[in-house]
Amino acid sequence: MAKRVFLIVLDSFGIGAEPDAPAFGDAGTNTLAAIAGHPRFKGDHLAELGLFNIAGVHCGQPSQAPIGCFARLREASAGKDTTIGHWEIAGLVSSDPLPTFPDGFPQEVLDAFTQKTGYRVLCNKPYSGTEVIKDYGEEHMKTGALIVYTSADSVFQIAANEAVVPVEKLYEICAQARELLKGKYGVGRVIARPFVGDCAANFTRTSRRHDFSLEPPAETMLDLLQKAGKSTIGVGKIHDIFAGRGVSETIRTSGNTEGLAVTMELADRDFEGLAFVNLVDFDMLYGHRRDVGGYAAATAEFNDWLPGFLAKLGEEDILMITADHGCDPSYQKTTDHTREYVPYLIYGKSLRQGVDLGTRYCFGTIANTVCDALGVQVCLDGCGVWDEIQK
Repeated sequence: MAKRVFLIVLDSFGIGAEPDAPAFGDAGTNTLAAIAGHPRFKGDHLAELGLFNIAGVHCGQPSQAPIGCFARLREASAGKDTTIGHWEIAGLVSSDPLPTFPDGFPQEVLDAFTQKTGYRVLCNKPYSGTEVIKDYGEEHMKTGALIVYTSADSVFQIAANEAVVPVEKLYEICAQARELLKGKYGVGRVIARPFVGDCAANFTRTSRRHDFSLEPPAETMLDLLQKAGKSTIGVGKIHDIFAGRGVSETIRTSGNTEGLAVTMELADRDFEGLAFVNLVDFDMLYGHRRDVGGYAAATAEFNDWLPGFLAKLGEEDILMITADHGCDPSYQKTTDHTREYVPYLIYGKSLRQGVDLGTRYCFGTIANTVCDALGVQVCLDGCGVWDEIQK
């Protein structure tokens, strides 16, 4: 049995289109293949864990003797967004997609929002987060109306200049919107998008983004681990994704670099349970912005961080690395997430090495394996691989 599990989600690190990708408009997408040939890419330590040995991965050089166990996971839920992906990682499959609004939100939603918050609305369209503040930011500053926009994901995003709407007030407004958006309008996330600057030429989003998620409709591994007396430490936006449910401690981060530093510090802490880490920059800064070089460099940063972290792991520790969906930075038809398989790498000094676990259906494979490793009996969606990786 393990004492500590470190589960790191490389947000959007897909490894190739799933069979149903055409139904999502994502035929031929492959996030890993898009970055692997870039000169800024570096993946030797990921390769050592077995990344390039995974079924269906045809880029990179497979390791002759991988030290990790490895699998390709296919999503069972009807979606390709952050909320559904993480819920499934935690053992909860969503058979119905969360609602999206490709034509903007109905007027009745906007009227209710204005009545509840006192703020009028600008935009109300699917939009790039960087472009929307360029196009509507100056009008927002003149009128005080809030910039409301969405995307292909199930999100209600509110952008406001910090000089017009202080961040804490924006959070309050988003919390009010979260109360409104339920039932058929129950988007996965309401997102506060603060920005700074005094004109379109210098408007810049800040790191004070905050997500207000729909609460999971059933128990996840976080709830069950917490009930069993285990620590459940959420790093990055884990607390936001699960609406705080089952998270015993939250450590918010400004991006990948801080997230990696926090995770390294947690390796020096004595706890029993799960450290659940989300590294958001892959998706937010590079995937959606279709920045192949930036995505490759972020992967190199993570790759170079790995040896120091592995050196800190004890005999009862396990590292798991995965993703929640794809966001192919080379795909030009959209700037949205892409429906892709995700990697599942598992390493522990007390585990078998080089075990090829093939392709598994359901990200819930992870939740069941985490719980089995920590000695907590659960009944979650998916089927774990603990018995196959123990020595």
